Amino acid sequence: MERIGNAMKRVINAPALTARYDQLRNEVLENTEVQRFLEDHSQYIDKTVVDKSIGKLYEFVTSSHHCESCPNLEGCINVMKGYEPKLILTANYIDLDYVICPNKQVDDERRKVSRMIESMHMPKDVMEARLHDVDLTHDNSRLQVVEAAARFINEYVETGKLPEQGLYIHGPFGTGKSFILGAMANELANRQIRTVVVYIPEFLREMKQSIQDQTLNEKIDFVKKAPVLMLDDFGAESMSAWARDEVLGTILQYRMAQELPTFFTSNFTLDELEHHLTYTQRGEKEEVKAARLMERIRIISSPIALRGKNRRRS
Repeated sequence: MERIGNAMKRVINAPALTARYDQLRNEVLENTEVQRFLEDHSQYIDKTVVDKSIGKLYEFVTSSHHCESCPNLEGCINVMKGYEPKLILTANYIDLDYVICPNKQVDDERRKVSRMIESMHMPKDVMEARLHDVDLTHDNSRLQVVEAAARFINEYVETGKLPEQGLYIHGPFGTGKSFILGAMANELANRQIRTVVVYIPEFLREMKQSIQDQTLNEKIDFVKKAPVLMLDDFGAESMSAWARDEVLGTILQYRMAQELPTFFTSNFTLDELEHHLTYTQRGEKEEVKAARLMERIRIISSPIALRGKNRRRS
């Protein structure tokens, strides 16, 4: 959009100044919204008021309204990006008041939602997922998982309190478990519930490195105290006894004691996961410690299977 100052300079420097000014004035006054405003305030507005307000009227007419001339927020053509002008009358002068535009409202809402989700090592497409985007046409188990997720959300909406149990979503690789986790995180964020979503394999590698920079306890506290915690790809790889007992055990013990809901995705059923956790990276068999961790998982989540074909294959 042409700046008002530039437009007025162009008018003033035009050879036929009076004619050009009259033309610009007529263009402004032919605008439907300007005419409506002048009619609504006719008892306070005369030619003198209009003439000294022509610059503001010109800005109003050449601005985008309701985002009609703007492709998106970044492409906003208005003087104040993300805001559209409204005509007001003040002290015998027509002025402009700037109100937030629809594009900025949507953008602000998205930013607000994104601030409610903390993700650690999760893919961008997963974190942008929505429940209504989940394909429910090919496998009934997907519908069951989405319905279970919806029940969790509805219980919070109805009672104002988060349920104590999350979900343990298990199934074959590539069936969309992580996508559903991300979709649910966004649904919760829309309701101003902060969620932390963690990709377990990378998280455990980061925990090892955190010992050296002395941020281990800080990171464990951040994860374990999340109002809603989602642990993606649990059991994806063999882990050390330290990771199982001191990291995951500490997190899940806290959440069990504080009755904080926790969600998991895994390629293993609960029984398969217990067998997997029994053997450490060194091949040591530790049934009691594995059973202790599994007890916490069973208390804070409810298992549900997700079947179907591998959607990552071309």
